[in-house]
Amino acid sequence: MDPVIIVGAGPVGLALSLALASQGVPSVVLDEGPGKEEPRPARTVVLRADMAAMAERLGCTTLRDEGVRWVGWRSLRRKQQMRQVALHPGLADTESDAVGPAAPLHIPQHALARGLRDAIAGQDLVQLITEARLDGIEQDADGITAHTRGPGATWWRGSHLVGCDGARSTVRKLLGVRFPGRTAVERHAVAALRTELPWPGEAVLHRQPPWRGGGEEVTARPLPDGVWRIDWLLPPRGDLVTPDALVSRIRDTLAGWCGGQTPPYELIDTGVHTLHHRLARRWRVDRVFLAGDAAHLLGAVGTQGVDEGLRDADNLAWKLAHAWHHGASDTLLDSYQSERRAAVASRLRAADQSLPVLRGGGGLRTYIPGGTRGHDALLTDGHLGLGPLGAPPAYPHSPLAPPEDGNGRAAAVVTEAGAPVEDVRVTAPDGTTVRLRDRLGRGRLLVVLIAPGTGVWDRRHWKSAGVMPQLAEAVAALPVRAEVLVTEAYPGAAAHTVLLVRPDGHLVAAFAGVRPAELFAAADAARGGAVGGTRELPRPASGEPGSGATGGAAASGAAAGSGAASASAST
Repeated sequence: MDPVIIVGAGPVGLALSLALASQGVPSVVLDEGPGKEEPRPARTVVLRADMAAMAERLGCTTLRDEGVRWVGWRSLRRKQQMRQVALHPGLADTESDAVGPAAPLHIPQHALARGLRDAIAGQDLVQLITEARLDGIEQDADGITAHTRGPGATWWRGSHLVGCDGARSTVRKLLGVRFPGRTAVERHAVAALRTELPWPGEAVLHRQPPWRGGGEEVTARPLPDGVWRIDWLLPPRGDLVTPDALVSRIRDTLAGWCGGQTPPYELIDTGVHTLHHRLARRWRVDRVFLAGDAAHLLGAVGTQGVDEGLRDADNLAWKLAHAWHHGASDTLLDSYQSERRAAVASRLRAADQSLPVLRGGGGLRTYIPGGTRGHDALLTDGHLGLGPLGAPPAYPHSPLAPPEDGNGRAAAVVTEAGAPVEDVRVTAPDGTTVRLRDRLGRGRLLVVLIAPGTGVWDRRHWKSAGVMPQLAEAVAALPVRAEVLVTEAYPGAAAHTVLLVRPDGHLVAAFAGVRPAELFAAADAARGGAVGGTRELPRPASGEPGSGATGGAAASGAAAGSGAASASAST
């Protein structure tokens, strides 16, 4: 079978190729450039904890060496500290009882892309083609053909094509998809410099700083080796930022933060970033999909464009993998647009509604009690990945949601259906204890049994104890591959609750006990039904589930799936 064609070799396109490879799907990545990332220390990205974990899972080794997880968040207004938040590292080896929000990871974008390229170098299923500029797409019932021009102009044949080629996407233009939105929502002067600030390891947001030239807002975010990225919010239609004006801003800001004297500093990189808000009308046209900046632009008030692009890749990869191996219904493939476009639209809407309150002079904020603290909370949420501006999205109205259970057999847990599951410790089929997040991205559903007390049992004893045999039998009968995991506890869940989790970590359903028929129906819904658009009827179950004795744990025997063919593009 033909590979998936990915147009664009930024972080989103590279991550998508690796996510597909981890599920046995070959891809060809068409890189318009020479295959190198130009170092730009002032161009950085902030990844929420779950997307940083995804990048690490894909083999990106630069995160720990060239990225920083903030130890805290501090917000100031004029001369007053408004808020200080302690953050926990959010690493795979962090204890589950860590206090405070998970720390975002801050890394130069070129370092992230280089780490993903290095991972691709050791991956046989990814073919990276440089100096390849797309100029034509043709679709038919069996696949898609793309033409590139350049030194090796040729035609490429693929099963599907994903445009990850940025804000000026050629793929989007060839499809004729509109890209409406707002231009120049925010402008920032940016500098990367090496110095010492009073808050080592913390990110700082200072609104209305009291010194001349501070502007409305200044943000400082740490990087390794004593480097900081500092952003100054600029007036929407202000003058050009000259080098002298930027140096003056740097000196005044450092002096304002360091007791009136400018500390020694080394200026490494500068820039002016203009942020736009745009959303493509369509994200799927038959066999072609849009992802990352080709599908959306955001970034104001702490929202993070690359982070959202990686969520696109995480959502789309397992659906394309299912289509590549087994075929897929339109319901499954359409769900990418339904879920991700709605989530990004909600994020943009929250940012656009916040901007007049946060940036407007007087007006509304004059009449809101506690308005200043409310504004601070909004900005904190955006930067730390909380609330409507930053929290990981849920897909409660997904077309992949299972039919409602009218029998009262659904279990109550903290996580709502469609939301990301908690990253609890689980026992894997081989008996090892890992984080739940470590088992994601493998193209199979996860079936998680909550079984208190099993941590003290020897696995060979509880494999056949309690409800475990019945659960293993029910999972083996599912219409898609699945893996059984066990955990001692899950927030809000009673003993013997069973969670069905998608490959991207979103909860499909929770069941009070082992319910083979309901589990089958939910798994069938999660794959969008059988190819052709209809959902299969549950297979006959061998008996009604019982309450089970204390026990149950990780089962072996996730259904074996079909092996991936090693395909490559033909030239």
